[in-house]
Amino acid sequence: MSFDLSKVPSPCYLLEEEMLISNLKVLKLVQEQSGCKIILALKGFAMWSTFELIKQYLHGCTASSLWELKLSDEKFGAENHIYSAAYREDEFDEICSMAGHIVFNSVNQWQLFGPKALAAGISCGIRVNPGISEVATDLYNPCFSGSRLGVRPEHLKGKDLSGIEGLHAHALCENLADSSVALIDAFEAKFADYIPNLKWVNFGGGHLMTHKDYDVKKLVERIKAFKEKWSVEVYLEPGGAIGWRTGPLITSVLDIVPTDQLPVAILDISATAHMPDVLEMPYRPAISSAGEANEKEHTYRLGGTSCLAGDVIGDYSFDTPLEIGSRLIFEDMIHYTMVKTTMFNGVRHPDIGIWRKNGEFELVRRFSYEDFRDRLS
Repeated sequence: MSFDLSKVPSPCYLLEEEMLISNLKVLKLVQEQSGCKIILALKGFAMWSTFELIKQYLHGCTASSLWELKLSDEKFGAENHIYSAAYREDEFDEICSMAGHIVFNSVNQWQLFGPKALAAGISCGIRVNPGISEVATDLYNPCFSGSRLGVRPEHLKGKDLSGIEGLHAHALCENLADSSVALIDAFEAKFADYIPNLKWVNFGGGHLMTHKDYDVKKLVERIKAFKEKWSVEVYLEPGGAIGWRTGPLITSVLDIVPTDQLPVAILDISATAHMPDVLEMPYRPAISSAGEANEKEHTYRLGGTSCLAGDVIGDYSFDTPLEIGSRLIFEDMIHYTMVKTTMFNGVRHPDIGIWRKNGEFELVRRFSYEDFRDRLS
């Protein structure tokens, strides 16, 4: 633990600046050695108080909605890319006023909105489905059977792609280098006929380059070979790799409730509101110095403060008994967590803070009743 827990409020998402910089240096190395451009996928990491730092390493952002695009334009101010499963007609003019690249999810959407985007001088692309399955959980697998995301090769044949400058292939989710290579291989095999007419190719996100087991050299060599063969610009747009292991969620025990099974420690957070992947995926987040149930001497079930009966994080064991006021550190809670939180049940939203590399804590956001109230009507 590289921060002073006593200086951090509870609950709080705590970004460790030094860890973020370490990740960004890896992405910078990939760009320098491969010649690709990496942009930030806001769907995975949108903590805009860090954008001034990230701008020193990355070329821009990619958005999945008008509001994400506005955040990119307002707070990042570099390349603005956008992809959406479907665009709204009443938003498209505003999108065109900010976007430099627009990716369409279907030929229908391209035919409907493409002329307006081209008239605005925007570089247009179509998302394609390479038909590989590198992600085990369908909830996060863009290429599962029946996926609505991207055009399959057989549905692209014979279509008028005049004006299309790029193809976008996103098929991964927190995958290692072998999957990154498999994606590029599959794209090249299934869409080779279209590449000579392109200016750029976007291989999407899910390339977990900052994981200790990711073979960065393998990715670099594959991108270099692709660029040398086809002479196109290559983009990658990770979100998870940027926020990977950059900080925890700090929580406290509010009460310990006896049950007919394990005692339940009720925390000042909610699984459903503050770490929804725990219930959606589901997955078991790591807690510093905790073990599996019955691995250590004292085992508890950890639950949230909402009224949802299933607002349960899991069973954990500890060397010493938990008490009211005990602090717990849920590891790796920055990427794909803060972006998905809600204010369900009016449960207090965790603060957002940064542990600066100089050893100081900075509180960057404290949420209020007004934040909760103003989401409603």
